[in-house]
Parts: sequence; C-alpha cells; structure tokens
Amino acid sequence: MGSKGGKLETPSFSLLFELDMSIEGFSSNWAHCDKISTYAARMIGHNRRDSLLYSNLFSSAFNELLETVFRSHHGSGNFACRILRNGETDRIELTIPCDEHLGRFYAESVESLADPDREEKYRAALFSDEPLTRGIGLMELAVDYAAEFKISDFDGQAVRLTTDLILEESEVLC
Repeated sequence: MGSKGGKLETPSFSLLFELDMSIEGFSSNWAHCDKISTYAARMIGHNRRDSLLYSNLFSSAFNELLETVFRSHHGSGNFACRILRNGETDRIELTIPCDEHLGRFYAESVESLADPDREEKYRAALFSDEPLTRGIGLMELAVDYAAEFKISDFDGQAVRLTTDLILEESEVLC
C-alpha cells in the first residue's frame, strides 16, 4: 500500500513518549483512550508556554486518534504509539493491528482529508441524522487542528498512522 495522504516531511524528531501494548488490552476499556491521552499530554506539555492549555489541546487531539483506533482495529497484535517532537511540531505515530479491509479504511480516510471540501463534509457529517462515520475523529483533527496525516508500512497485519500537529506556534518578535 505504501505511503498515502498528507505531505509530511521526515525531519529530525526527538522521541518524547512511547507505549506498546496488546490491542486486546487497549480495546478492553474505552477509558484507556482518555487515561493514555491525558497522561501523555501532561508528560509532553510541561515545557510549553502555557502548559495547561497545551496539555488540554494535545489531550483532546490525541484522544480522538485513540478513539478512532478503539473503534477501528482488527485481530490481535501490538498497538504501538510514539510521540515525537521537532520544534513546534508534535508527531504521533500509531501502529494499529488491522486486516486488508481496515487498512483500506485508514488509507481512504487519510486520502479523503486532502479534499478541499473536507470542512463542509465534516460539518455535514456532524449534523446529519445518520450515525457518525468511523473516520469522523480524523476529519475533526484535520479541520479543527489543521493536522496532517500519512499512512505507511501496511503489511496486511498492521498499519502506521502518522499525525503531525502544531498546537503552539512560536512567538514572532518584531
């Protein structure tokens, strides 16, 4: 399947946080999404200008990704998460166990985020009487957080979803 979606570059990132657990353990309790996202946000937000605001924003964004994984994984295996930083950019790499069908879901979801009408489609999905789609969290991150996505390393058993976020921009001195 190769790389799809976004235009993520691969500059030098430093590892801030890493988690590796069985997908069965992760998906055994919805509360894991909130607990992991809150803990990780506190760990990586301590040195930001407004650490409380930053932690809240990061936790919300990360939670959306984890909830997507919670709803959209397949089979068994390890679920891995790495959070890296390069300057203002935080990168979240999720390795998600999945089969061919679910790998296509992730690839198509990321590809659809390049659509210039994604904001209108996101709002329409939110206000529809239909059930929310599995990819609504990714749409939210792309629209509300300007997140960039990439899919890579799909081998028929797992896929890597990479998300880049800039939640705090450097102050410009005049």
